[in-house]
Amino acid sequence: MTELFVGIDVGTSGVRACAVDARGDIQGAAAMALAAPRQSGNALDQDPELWWQAATAAISKLGEIIDLGAVARIAIDGTSGTLLLIDADGRPRSPGLMYNDARATHEAKRIAAVAPPESGAHGASSALAKLLHLMASTSGARHAVHQADWIAGRLAGRHGVSDENNALKLGYDPVRRCWPQWLDQLGIPPDLLPTILVPGTPFAEIDPAVARRLGLSSSARIVAGTTDGVAAFIATGAETPGDAVTSLGTTLVVKLVATQPIFAADQGVYSHRLGDKWLAGGASNSGGAALLAHFSTEDMDRMTPLLRPDDPTGLDYYPLPKPGERFPIADPALAPRIAPRPAEDHRFFQALLEGIAGVEALAYRRLEALGAPTLRRVISIGGGARNAAWATIRARIIGVPVSIATHTEASYGTALLALQGPPR
Repeated sequence: MTELFVGIDVGTSGVRACAVDARGDIQGAAAMALAAPRQSGNALDQDPELWWQAATAAISKLGEIIDLGAVARIAIDGTSGTLLLIDADGRPRSPGLMYNDARATHEAKRIAAVAPPESGAHGASSALAKLLHLMASTSGARHAVHQADWIAGRLAGRHGVSDENNALKLGYDPVRRCWPQWLDQLGIPPDLLPTILVPGTPFAEIDPAVARRLGLSSSARIVAGTTDGVAAFIATGAETPGDAVTSLGTTLVVKLVATQPIFAADQGVYSHRLGDKWLAGGASNSGGAALLAHFSTEDMDRMTPLLRPDDPTGLDYYPLPKPGERFPIADPALAPRIAPRPAEDHRFFQALLEGIAGVEALAYRRLEALGAPTLRRVISIGGGARNAAWATIRARIIGVPVSIATHTEASYGTALLALQGPPR
């Protein structure tokens, strides 16, 4: 029987499952939709049981394509910073506060008073701010766990285990590989915090009852997972220092393989550990949302054939959907720079694309100034990656080869993590 390795990506709108063989070739994939999180102002949460139902349904659907009895290891990724409290048996004692839940403003101020600047726990949307908020309103909690941790714990029948990537925004120190002492000043019980493992480390065999229910082998191993962003990076195959991945979605997100950790909390720059290397990155407010402020998707599709990527407009734009920027310029009042506007819409569109490429180039220069290695190539993911003219514009402005990733699904990257084990 050929062994298979499964990755499960728990995203915002759905759960995706992917199975690969020992060569890393995809043998099957499945997906199940998720209802949108509940939202009230800055508060966004979800019933964790919805994640479990969608995850098990995706596994069952995957079983229509592959032999689930051949699955040797399973890894889970989830949205970074999504947190809940559970009891000793893994039952939720709180809703899952989503990655972009930013209600914990008071708690963020408490963290800012004691946490070092390089910590990934700063901000109202950090997992640590969420934990402090939940501690004040939840009883009967035994473990604080992330979205991926809880699904893995349900599969394993063992709770309170997390990984170095998910734990970053909970205050974990990835350099010293421990929970820092400054957490004591926040009154967090040490035994509430999860045990931290290197992503890809097997930690338990699957719960026998779960294995029987889903048709999985009773010898399948559950391994420590990662965040969705890191999983998507792993999927691209980028691994050499200087390799970078740009996500061209609603926002512009850059990640670069580095040989040392890079932290600049005031710019939203932090680093995930990948074995003996680091994944340094930051996010700009520029990106797809800045384009959609002026043109519909249909407009952009219509104008793309009219672009002249080798004939620069010469306009120096900094496109933003509204005032305010995080990285590569940290200025909450920074105004969009999108003037003068050419008479032709397609030239304006090209100038916006050039402007976003300029932001991307500046972002990588900022990372290099902070200690990252020199950029050697960029792999593109996200909706904008499919625009060949934009890729040509970006390669010209950034000054390195730009390609489109063959694989972009986080579930595929997590399946590779299950297959390959801890990054080296």
